[in-house]
Amino acid sequence: MENTRSNTREWVHGLTALILALFLLGVSSGLGIVKNIVDIWGALLIIPEYPAVVMRDAFLSWRSWSRDKNSLNAEVIKLREENAQLRLDLAKLTGEKIYSQDVSPDIKTARVTLRAPMSWWNEIRIDKGEIDKITQGLPIFYNGYLLGRVSSVSTMSAWVELISSTSFMIPAVIEETRELGVIVGNGDGAVLMRYIPAGRGIKSGMKVSTAMIGEQLPPGLPIGKIAGEISSGSDGYATYKIDPGADLSRFYTVSY
Repeated sequence: MENTRSNTREWVHGLTALILALFLLGVSSGLGIVKNIVDIWGALLIIPEYPAVVMRDAFLSWRSWSRDKNSLNAEVIKLREENAQLRLDLAKLTGEKIYSQDVSPDIKTARVTLRAPMSWWNEIRIDKGEIDKITQGLPIFYNGYLLGRVSSVSTMSAWVELISSTSFMIPAVIEETRELGVIVGNGDGAVLMRYIPAGRGIKSGMKVSTAMIGEQLPPGLPIGKIAGEISSGSDGYATYKIDPGADLSRFYTVSY
C-alpha cells in the first residue's frame, strides 16, 4: 500500500515538473515572438517619428550654437574694451593722438548690401536705417578711418556717399602744418586734397583729418595721409593725392 502511494507521488511530481517545463518553454518562445513584434512595430514608428526627431536635434543644435555665439560675442566685447583701454594707456605714455572712434566700445557695424558697378567709387547701400537711428550726414568708417557719410536714409537702409565720390567735398586739415584744404574724389577711386597754398613744405606721410564741419562730422576724424603732390597751379594752390586709411576697393562691413 505504501509502495503504491510512493509511486503515485513520484508520478505526480514528474508530471508536474513536465507541465512546468512545457509552460516555461512556451513562455520563452512567446517572449521571442513578442520581441520580434515589438522590433517590427518600433521600426514602423520610426517613419512618423523621424521629422520630430530631426526637428528636436536641430533645435538642440541651434540652442547650443546660440549659446556659443552669445558667449563669443561677450568675449569679443570684453576684448575690445580691454584693447581700447590698453591703447589709451599706451597713448598717454607715447603722446600718440588717439581718436574716440578708434577706441570706443560702442561702435556699431552695418553690412554693405549694394555697390553698383556704375557708381562703384561714389556710393554704397547699408542695411541700417531710421530704425537704427541712422541720420543724414552721419560719418561712416572702415578700420577707424572716414569712409564717407550718409547721403539719404530710409526705414531699414541708407545710402553712403564715399570719399572717392566727385561730389564728396569736405574741409580737411593737415595735422603737422595745420594747412586747410578740401577733400574730393576723382570718381575713379582716387582721393585728392585741393586748395592747399603752394610752397608750404607739405610732405608725404603727413596725416590728414577732418576740419570743423558740423556736429555730425566733427573735426579730428582721420582720413588718411599725404601720398604726394600732383600739381601746383598758377593760382598759387597745390593739389595733393591722399592715401586713404580706409581701403576703398574692398570692404563688406562698415562702422558708425
